[in-house]
Amino acid sequence: MMSKVWFVTGASRGFGREFVIAALERGDRVAATARNTDTLSDLVDTYGEAVLPLRLDVTDRDEVFAAVAAAHENFGALDVVVNNAGYGLFGTVEEITEQQLRDQFETNLFGVFHVTQAVLPILREQGSGHIVQISTIGGVAAFPTLGGYHASKWALEGLTESLAQEVAGFGIQVTIIEPGGFDTDWKTTSATVADALPPYTSVHVAMTQMAAAPSPKPVGFGSAILEIVDAEKPPLRVFFGEQPTQMIPHLYQQRLDEWAAWAPVSLKAEGK
Repeated sequence: MMSKVWFVTGASRGFGREFVIAALERGDRVAATARNTDTLSDLVDTYGEAVLPLRLDVTDRDEVFAAVAAAHENFGALDVVVNNAGYGLFGTVEEITEQQLRDQFETNLFGVFHVTQAVLPILREQGSGHIVQISTIGGVAAFPTLGGYHASKWALEGLTESLAQEVAGFGIQVTIIEPGGFDTDWKTTSATVADALPPYTSVHVAMTQMAAAPSPKPVGFGSAILEIVDAEKPPLRVFFGEQPTQMIPHLYQQRLDEWAAWAPVSLKAEGK
């Protein structure tokens, strides 16, 4: 199998770092982006010219297009684009501020939008490529105190499903990865937390108790994504971790049952 060229956002830690290391370990080349490229220096020391560190704030559209151009110029191609940069916003819908919600969308949705638009002309000209969007179990399910985060990821999923249909004729593959809860800094140092309001104390206590359960480390993320990008027919959606495989089918069945129960009202809306 020929080596691939990757462009990975949010490569300094967490899922992004797992993806980068997996690609480099098997001999692929990677344009690894981060807000602070010092966090990528150990990768350069280990893998040399196979890794291109690029400073990137995905909310800066001009910076995104410049980074994509630099990666393409350096490696001559882009085969796998992983939109991984993102963070969590914690707070009930009443607690989060408008600015916090706008900032969440700037990174989790518009950041992906910028990168996707920047790479598409290159991938179309190549007639190949694979765009991988890192969503979450929270892109198809919702939990209290994460409404702003869910809103950004549900929007990402809708944008991406349309994208997949639009670019299929150009030979471009698209995959949405939906991880469950893993042991990363997503809910700690990377997160934004809204000021709590007393009426929601019980909600926060319940969510804190839920979050206290131990989460697995993303040790298998690298091998899992390699299998996806190497597949002849990769999935549009795929879960990472056991949690979503257990939770989401039950959730979808609940939705189907509720739609069926209210079907007479649905028909009534058409005057039937």
